[in-house]
Amino acid sequence: MMDARPIHRVYVDGFWMDRTEVTNEQFEEFVKATGYVTIAEQTPKAEDFPDAPPENLVAGSTVYTPTPAAVPLDSHYRWWGYVKGANWRHPLGPESDLRGRGKYPVVHIAYDDAVAYAHWAGKRLPSEAEWEFAARGGLSGTLYAWGDELKPGGKWMANTFQGRFPVEGQDTGEDGFVGIAPVAQFPPNGYGLYDIAGNVWEWCSDWYRHDYYAFLAENYEVASNPKGPDASFDPAEPTERKRVHRGGSFLCTDQYCTRYMVGSRGKGEVSTGSNHVGFRCVKPE
Repeated sequence: MMDARPIHRVYVDGFWMDRTEVTNEQFEEFVKATGYVTIAEQTPKAEDFPDAPPENLVAGSTVYTPTPAAVPLDSHYRWWGYVKGANWRHPLGPESDLRGRGKYPVVHIAYDDAVAYAHWAGKRLPSEAEWEFAARGGLSGTLYAWGDELKPGGKWMANTFQGRFPVEGQDTGEDGFVGIAPVAQFPPNGYGLYDIAGNVWEWCSDWYRHDYYAFLAENYEVASNPKGPDASFDPAEPTERKRVHRGGSFLCTDQYCTRYMVGSRGKGEVSTGSNHVGFRCVKPE
């Protein structure tokens, strides 16, 4: 988590944030009103993927698939794969649907999809600084949005992964859920925001740079309303255009990904969605 250092001071103007992640039923209302088609529902263009064989240029998205046995945790490609026909309507692939999932967070949302919804709703995506300010809920310097204990009083506070990751059948669901959960199933933070940790990752408006916090610390005593760097750069994948993800997901675990910690950062290629990435919106005060 070196990209979340050093600690630095930030000021943000007042704003309102959605209490929950945008749900399937909310996103469906947007699609019905506008006819919007998400990136995952569109056939990839050959000019954008010149090295891909034509048979692979099929609409779809990335889906988490548990492994049959324990594997080294050195590559996420061991449990993530492109599934043809996967999209927000069919989160696990073409045979799945949203029956009984209206209150679940919408997933398989690429960055532009989230921006389009926010614009329609008269809102926008939060900056990374706004997101963290809101996520902390009035607390300062704590590990989690609710304090320094992962399970205060033995109580789970977020939807994360318990068990041996990423082995099939090993998510024990001790927090009450195996996989994604409906919104607002855990206590809110101090500002009344639900699922600010776990459940699904959330898009922020900032481009991702691994060294952006170092830049802020070196150049500002207090960074006022920072909006992120001018362009993306991830040394692990320098050609990919990435925006910031925040909050972690139902797949975060102390074995591999502890980014349900409120100060940690994630990242995602802007045209890529998955079944653990969603968003919430903000608007000015």
